[in-house]
Amino acid sequence: MNRYADANLTMLTDFYELTMANGYFVEGLADRVAYFDMFFRRVPEEGGFAVMAGVEQVIEYLQNLSFDDDDIAYLQEKGIFNEQFLEYLRTFHFCCDVWAVPEGTPIFPGEPIVTVRGPVIQAQFVETMILLTVNHQSLIATKANRIVRAAAGRPVMEFGSRRAQGSDGAILGARAAVIGGCVGTACTIAERDFDIPAMGTMAHSWVQMFDSELDAFRAYAHNYPQNCVLLVDTYNVLKSGVPNAIRTFQEEVLPRGFRPAGIRIDSGDITYLSRKARKLLDDAGFTDCGIVASNSMDEYIIRDILIQGAKVDSFGVGERLITSRSEPVFGGVYKLAAVEWDGQIIPKIKISENVEKITTPGFKQVWRLYERETGKAIADVIALAKEHIDENQPYVLFDPEHTWKRKTVADFIARPLLVPIFQAGKCVYQGPSVKEIAAYCREQINTLWDEVLRFENPHRYYVDLSQPLWSLKQQLVEQMH
Repeated sequence: MNRYADANLTMLTDFYELTMANGYFVEGLADRVAYFDMFFRRVPEEGGFAVMAGVEQVIEYLQNLSFDDDDIAYLQEKGIFNEQFLEYLRTFHFCCDVWAVPEGTPIFPGEPIVTVRGPVIQAQFVETMILLTVNHQSLIATKANRIVRAAAGRPVMEFGSRRAQGSDGAILGARAAVIGGCVGTACTIAERDFDIPAMGTMAHSWVQMFDSELDAFRAYAHNYPQNCVLLVDTYNVLKSGVPNAIRTFQEEVLPRGFRPAGIRIDSGDITYLSRKARKLLDDAGFTDCGIVASNSMDEYIIRDILIQGAKVDSFGVGERLITSRSEPVFGGVYKLAAVEWDGQIIPKIKISENVEKITTPGFKQVWRLYERETGKAIADVIALAKEHIDENQPYVLFDPEHTWKRKTVADFIARPLLVPIFQAGKCVYQGPSVKEIAAYCREQINTLWDEVLRFENPHRYYVDLSQPLWSLKQQLVEQMH
């Protein structure tokens, strides 16, 4: 188990969560049951889909929710909190129900990816950490998957720890990157905590420490002949780096019974240098020696250099992955969807002048429909939780905004996406390993049509509302107006 499993992050919350909780308590609403949904409004970088990640850390956070004496003392010093409310916090015990979309699942705007049901103080209070956790890891998993798809089957390694925003950004970012498709990380602690491969060879400083580049290569090969990857751009890639690497392979690696693992190019024109280096290696008989490219890569650079004929076998991607530099925000939000009164679920809606900010009310489930013959995803349907989509009956899909756009589907498989995570505060979900999540992610992305996977102008995957939910939403909108 990693260090996050025991971390108490209860006080990592927006202050207004505490002021609202105090207000609910004073107003006699502490036990009013509320339903909150987390969802996002747009895919980063105008992509076709995002990748769900962060559920394991949400679970660990919720399992460790408690207020210690120092927390209570701090809140007392603020002088604004009711003493009975503070006593309530002192004996606080999480008792909510939680549903979430499993990690690695492709997700789309507007659909609930986490739902929390429970006493409003609790269900409201956990907003900050749920958003922080799922927003960050889903952002990095989504960016990693874009980069991995651009590499077109070539392995991608996450190399960004030193450029991450803090230690958690590095460690949990590495976790999310592997979920998104990276084969490993340079972050050693991520291997210890999550059993994902830690990878790496040498820095330029290793080469500079020795009297010559050749001496540096020989020393490294002597210590690591079984996995010898040499960094060849410290001085001159083609005039010294690759020739010295070839000589080292011949004199240090082969005599010990191993084959060279590769060379790494970290600067310059990767397309030109990799093509020239490939010829030098092949001419020396090292056709099986891989070429690794790094140096501020992203999906667009990788795609372009491969189109230009770069001879690269794998990639190390750092800052543009671990920070999702091109769009560093995943805009997940957490909104009230319903309350319970006398055992009845009363839907709630937020109205806005911006149509995309009008929320979808009620306690809901998300269904994904797949073509039975091809296994490809047809559409997602957000429905009321009490609804069931019958696979044995034709189902009518319609655009929630342009309702005249309709399609009847048959011979499909319907799968609910939100699964129980907590029941009455007890965790009921056994999460898979990171490697298992990554395999599941690959499998699920393969259910999406190529048109959805495009980087530019992807086909819009349809997220529709069921007829009962659409009617409920329209009714509430009309009532509010």
